[in-house]
Amino acid sequence: MKILFDNRTEYDFDCEKENLIENVAKAVLESENFSLNTEISFSIVSNKEIRQINKKYRNIDKETDVLSFPLIDFENEEIPNKGTIILGDIIISIEKAISQAKEYGHSITREIAFLTTHSMLHLLGYDHMTENEEKIMFEKQENILKSLNITR
Repeated sequence: MKILFDNRTEYDFDCEKENLIENVAKAVLESENFSLNTEISFSIVSNKEIRQINKKYRNIDKETDVLSFPLIDFENEEIPNKGTIILGDIIISIEKAISQAKEYGHSITREIAFLTTHSMLHLLGYDHMTENEEKIMFEKQENILKSLNITR
């Protein structure tokens, strides 16, 4: 598994947090019995930048915590069986992650792990647009985080 990190903020995103993201991403892939021969782009941005991206690609003019841009349409495409599978991009607003960690009363580590899990599931084709999809996706999130002993 290869993760391309891009920190576009002043926030000190250290090796410990990069290792956390790698471990969480690997746990998600393993929980889905998906190849570890993957590549993911992971960016840390400000609220201002994520707002601009959200407006441009989703026509929503406000900041959000995380955006996921999958490169595979699991419903309509075959998963490549050779070479590296490029899953897509994950973009996290570190400002939003910090404020949500405070709001929910847990660590920034837990919030980054949650957002990474959530986004990885999106890259693997999961969504939460319907009640049933949400139930499935959120249960998977919690099971993965529990398996890594990352709790609130």
